[in-house]
Amino acid sequence: MKIGKREFAFGNHTYVMGILNVTPDSFSDGGKYNSVEAALKQAEQMIEEGADIIDIGGESTRPGYTQVSEQDEISRVVPAIEAVKSRFDIPISVDTYKGNVAKAAISAGADFINDIWGLRYDDIMAGVIAGSGLPCCLMHNRKEPDYKDFMQDMMSDLYETVQAAEKAGIADDKIIIDPGVGFGKTYENNLEAINKLEQLHALGYPILLGTSRKSVIGLTLELPVTERMEGTLVTTVLGVMKKCAFVRVHDVKENKRAIAMTEAILGRDK
Repeated sequence: MKIGKREFAFGNHTYVMGILNVTPDSFSDGGKYNSVEAALKQAEQMIEEGADIIDIGGESTRPGYTQVSEQDEISRVVPAIEAVKSRFDIPISVDTYKGNVAKAAISAGADFINDIWGLRYDDIMAGVIAGSGLPCCLMHNRKEPDYKDFMQDMMSDLYETVQAAEKAGIADDKIIIDPGVGFGKTYENNLEAINKLEQLHALGYPILLGTSRKSVIGLTLELPVTERMEGTLVTTVLGVMKKCAFVRVHDVKENKRAIAMTEAILGRDK
C-alpha cells in the first residue's frame, strides 16, 4: 500500500503510527501539543524515534469526550498538518470521523484517513475518501456493547463497513481495518479482541491495533494513564505475533524496540 510517498509492505513487519493529538483534552496528553510549535517538536521527536506515519487528531475521543464542531476540529488539524508536511517527509494520517474535516485535511496535505466510526457516523465520509483516492483505516465501533457473540458480531460489523466502502468506490487495496479496542466494548470484549486479533485476517485486510495507554491496560494493571507503558508494550508484541500491519502508539521509541525484538525472535524479514 502506498501512503504518501512511501510504500508499505504488509505481512512480515509491523509499522509504527505515532499519535499526535492537537487537542486540549486528550486522555493521555491533552494540551501538550495543541500549538503548532509544540506539535512540530513532538512530530520531530517521533520521526527521530522511528515513526513510519504520524496520526494527527483534533478531537479527543476518550470515554465521555465532548464533541467539537467541524470548524473547531479543522482549525486544530489543518495548521498542524500543513506545518508537519512542510517540515518533514513523512506520511500524515488525520484521525477524524467527519467528512468535512477529512476534506479540509486532504486539502492541507493529509495522506491517509483514520475513521473511528468506520464510515458509520457521517454519510459523506465514504464519498470523500473515495474521491480523494487516499487509503484509509476503518475502525470497529458501536454505540453500545450489545453483542450476542462478540467476535462474530465484530467481524460482521467490519464486513458491513468494508462493503459500504467498496460500494462508495474505495478500492480494496486502500483499506486497513481496526478492531477498535476501547470503543463500544466492555473490558472483557477488549481483552478478547486483542487475544483473537488473528481472526480478523479472514476479512482479507491489513490490521491496525490501537491500544496505547488505554483503559483496558489501566483496569488490568490498576494503573493511571501515566504508568501504562509496559502494558502497552505487551499488546504491541501480541500485535506483531498476530501480524498486525500497524500499531498506533504514543511512545514510539519503546514500541519500535519491542517490535524489532519480537520480529528478530520470530525470524521475520526486515
